[in-house]
Amino acid sequence: MDVPAGNRRGLSDYYPHLMPSVGFGKSSSRVYRCRSETKRYITSPRVAETLVRILRGKRKSCQLFLECNPGPGILTRALLESGAKVIALESDKTFIPQLKSLGKKVNGRLEVVYCDFFKLDPRSRGILTPPIMTSDMLFQYLGIEAQPWSKGAPLKAIGILPPKNERNALWKLLHDLYSCTSVYKYGRVELNLFITEKECRKIMANPQNPGLYQALSVLCQIACGIKLLHTESCLSFGTYTANGQLAKQKHRESLEQNLCFIQLTPHKDLFTGTLTPFNYDVFFHMLRQCFMKRGAKLIDHLHSLSPIDAMHILKQIKKNKDVKVIDMYPEDFQHLFETIECYKDDNYKWLYDDFMEDVII
Repeated sequence: MDVPAGNRRGLSDYYPHLMPSVGFGKSSSRVYRCRSETKRYITSPRVAETLVRILRGKRKSCQLFLECNPGPGILTRALLESGAKVIALESDKTFIPQLKSLGKKVNGRLEVVYCDFFKLDPRSRGILTPPIMTSDMLFQYLGIEAQPWSKGAPLKAIGILPPKNERNALWKLLHDLYSCTSVYKYGRVELNLFITEKECRKIMANPQNPGLYQALSVLCQIACGIKLLHTESCLSFGTYTANGQLAKQKHRESLEQNLCFIQLTPHKDLFTGTLTPFNYDVFFHMLRQCFMKRGAKLIDHLHSLSPIDAMHILKQIKKNKDVKVIDMYPEDFQHLFETIECYKDDNYKWLYDDFMEDVII
């Protein structure tokens, strides 16, 4: 099944919209407390050159990159020097002037927008003002059109997940992906992100790493092709003070784990089977329910998930009655979901509870 471009999930129709009177580059009366949120920035030209070499290779064509919170523009400059076109989404006004100044030197290949990529399309209601906005408003402003899911990536996004709420940012991206809302309403956007080594190990875990394996692992691997492109010391990144000066790293931070640069490419065939943007929430619910007691036998969870005979389900997915949740690979969970969802001999396939009303982590 190919999901029509720009019309994939009705939830986006209920997202709050920008005040029409507020421009992308103008101030608003609403205070955005970006300074209270720690952000990492690439401050090493060497790291920037490495990333460009990884992402661009020997390409000379004018690829489009959406850079999230470029900060001082070290990577921005390196991308532009490689011949790429960059849309810089910066949530800190301190960096806007120097990014715009850089844009004047590259013949229109740099567009700077006051926007926070990781806060696009918030679930909360109310009037939005930049840097928080809707993806529809942003993409319309940029002239980017939606592409069918079966087509290639309309653009490549690059960024560093917010250190303080890295996990929440990942969950939001997954909900957007599975529901084909926010940036994924426009196609299979490729994400190239720096995340902590700990979170990287979690999303790539499977039953061979039982201590790290979780619902997030399954959802990431079912939805995307995941590649570890590069590993870099956290010392290669910096934070900035309120007056725009590079802050000294605290001793504890200097001892932190490395950051991993990963590529998340949504699978072209993600929605060709039973799983769709309209029933993904059931899949999320099933996984959350199972991993709440991850060491338990799967059959014990099936009794609370579905009225269908548990032994019959296990037989269909070719698992024995003693199989545990942490013994199931991502594809096994997908098979389990499809088996229950496609069961034809029962009017009720799933048992619903309060979890179904709250799939946001």
